[in-house]
Amino acid sequence: MAQQVRGVVAPGKNEPVRVETVIVPDPGPGEAVVRVQACGVCHTDLHYKQGGINDDFPFLLGHEAAGVVESVGPDVTEVAPGDFVILNWRAVCGSCRACRRGRPWYCFDTHNATQKMTLEDGTELSAALGIGAFAEKTLVAAGQCTKVDPSVAPAVAGLLGCGVMAGIGAAVNTGAVGRGDTVAVIGCGGVGDAAIVGSRLAGAARIVAVDIDDRKLETARSMGATHTVNSSTTDPVEAVRELTGGFGADVVIEAVGRPETYRQAFYARDLAGTVVLVGVPTPDMKLELPLLDVFGRGGALKSSWYGDCLPSRDFPMLIDLHQQGRIDLGAFVTETIGLGDVEKAFARMHEGDVLRSVVVL
Repeated sequence: MAQQVRGVVAPGKNEPVRVETVIVPDPGPGEAVVRVQACGVCHTDLHYKQGGINDDFPFLLGHEAAGVVESVGPDVTEVAPGDFVILNWRAVCGSCRACRRGRPWYCFDTHNATQKMTLEDGTELSAALGIGAFAEKTLVAAGQCTKVDPSVAPAVAGLLGCGVMAGIGAAVNTGAVGRGDTVAVIGCGGVGDAAIVGSRLAGAARIVAVDIDDRKLETARSMGATHTVNSSTTDPVEAVRELTGGFGADVVIEAVGRPETYRQAFYARDLAGTVVLVGVPTPDMKLELPLLDVFGRGGALKSSWYGDCLPSRDFPMLIDLHQQGRIDLGAFVTETIGLGDVEKAFARMHEGDVLRSVVVL
């Protein structure tokens, strides 16, 4: 029987979000209903509200979440009612050419729930990243549920559902940071700080944090940065080179997603170094680089989707590392809020003093 729950809906482009009654259907084949316990407020949700993703309004926002499986549909074997799970937005298919080649993190046919959640009047909702977790319960594809240790706090676990995983994965998976490497991270929001954590976890000897906000640079130091550069007053390329004996960093992680910061990343890397783009650009952005420099500097220019993660592999591992005290996922939680505070949380993103506001239900 369909259930009525409260959820945060973006009704139209740049309109304030509001808490609405949402109808959640019973799970069909391959689907699961999850009782959401916590969901982080991510910039991607703000992009949805602003119409920066697409115009399929109204949106049921929220995607960085953890909760408990309440019920499952036919043919679901990977999770069962009562399982504590992190929700992921790239449920791999297992059969596309990337999956068959053993690279499921590049899956070309990720899937979501077939049924739609609706408003009371029957209006279909577009669930953000196929999840829609700013709600007391949500309907997802069962493959979007990754079972993890239930003893971890939901507000912490949910962060792996998007931003923290994206940053750690950009360093560990995409950038392949190794012991003794020098890493520069440009942009020290939640994703950039997670990249710093991932670089430290991988054994980087020197981690240079670059941002225009001294408060963010201070937080970056607390996350493991060994050096900081305020790029509003100092040329970050020259600063990174100076800190690396004139060579540049082995890996530069660009966590902003703008042409100007990507150019900084490109020239701040060592010869044959690696640039990892994990910041998400807008569709109108263009990049211009001398082709001779691309050829002459060698190395690798990579983009990182979701930290090139495999949720079934990476989520439980990172939760274990957190439980062992080897990484502090709780450091990313700035505040916990209610469903009615999401609009205020969007406003706080622009103030620069929040890594993550987390809705707790």
